[in-house]
Amino acid sequence: MKHTRNRYQHGSLTIEERKDGPAVWIYRWRQSMGHGKTVKRKKILGTTEKIKTQSAAEKAAAALRVDINALSNAPAAVMSIAEIVEHFTLVELPAGSRTHRTRETYSSYIANIILPKWGAYHLADVKTVAVERWLSDLPGAPATKAKIRAVLSMLFRHAIRYEFAITNPISLVRQSAKRMIDPVILEVPEVRDLLAQLVKQPEPSFTLVFVAVVSGLRRGELFGLKWSDIDFMRRQINVLRSLVNGVVGEPKTSYSRRPIPLSDELAMVLQRWRAITPYGADSDWVFASPNAFGRQPYWPDSMLYKRIRPAAKTAGIEKEFGWHSFRRRTASLLLSGGASIRTTQEILRHASPSITLGTYAQSVSSERMAAQQTIAALFDKGPLMAPNGPTNGPK
Repeated sequence: MKHTRNRYQHGSLTIEERKDGPAVWIYRWRQSMGHGKTVKRKKILGTTEKIKTQSAAEKAAAALRVDINALSNAPAAVMSIAEIVEHFTLVELPAGSRTHRTRETYSSYIANIILPKWGAYHLADVKTVAVERWLSDLPGAPATKAKIRAVLSMLFRHAIRYEFAITNPISLVRQSAKRMIDPVILEVPEVRDLLAQLVKQPEPSFTLVFVAVVSGLRRGELFGLKWSDIDFMRRQINVLRSLVNGVVGEPKTSYSRRPIPLSDELAMVLQRWRAITPYGADSDWVFASPNAFGRQPYWPDSMLYKRIRPAAKTAGIEKEFGWHSFRRRTASLLLSGGASIRTTQEILRHASPSITLGTYAQSVSSERMAAQQTIAALFDKGPLMAPNGPTNGPK
């Protein structure tokens, strides 16, 4: 008996006129009946009044195409990376399935990096060594390349789950995530000098940086704060949302949702800001922008580049720092100040201590020097070296 493989169904999309009522969008495809036989099928997607554009009709057809091919088990030999991306996007990336930031990151890597190179490749034609060489030739930091590899591997795992593929060639791709350069971190005197400059500026520049350094909040969490999130009675800040590119979403992880302490100093700075901002109601954003009449917070990058970095330059700070630099400073200050790894992990709300130590607790040179001097002070330094240098050793 001759066996034939099911082909991936792309189908076709047409407009069909009706005697009564508006025209309708029709999706047509061939359904396998076994033994090499196929039957033509069609389905009405909607009227042209409801689905007004070709792109909207394509989107509706794509959702149906996912179901048709999932049932037909189209093999890896005929299914392309672009088709897997379409399936993955419809099934795994609808709004609410992941944080906005995660969906945005996946979509960016897929559209700008993965599809231009691999979109036309069939799944079976993507090879481990070829992907490894491609990653090696890509510009960018190792950590970025590791993320690209992770997204591509995720696409193959998705294909395996839906039985479009049986192996994941990306699982064997070697790609280091080791940093090429240390991330920027501000030293304590630099933070002091920056705050001293920001005091002279209109708020909330000073409050933003002070809260960022002391709390260790991520950028999206910081700008996503509402006054109702700050519990002055219980002395804690509840992290309930994250704001990314103006879109409100869930915090990064389940650990990120844990409340963080509200010290007396932090509470005082926040209460002082609340007393002067016109947007101090519980439902208001803590850092509401008057340009948006309080309906949206300040834009993080705008605040950084127009106010905070210029103040840093005035203070003599030439480092190209970002909002995450303050979070790194928090981690290093906690650990160098004697806080346990566990306490630091809980304040930063990391899933594991290894993230706290490996990613954020970068000590600056002065701290490393002080630590080494503490060890050296424990031991006798021995005889002073002769002025004319070391003597020759035994012959």
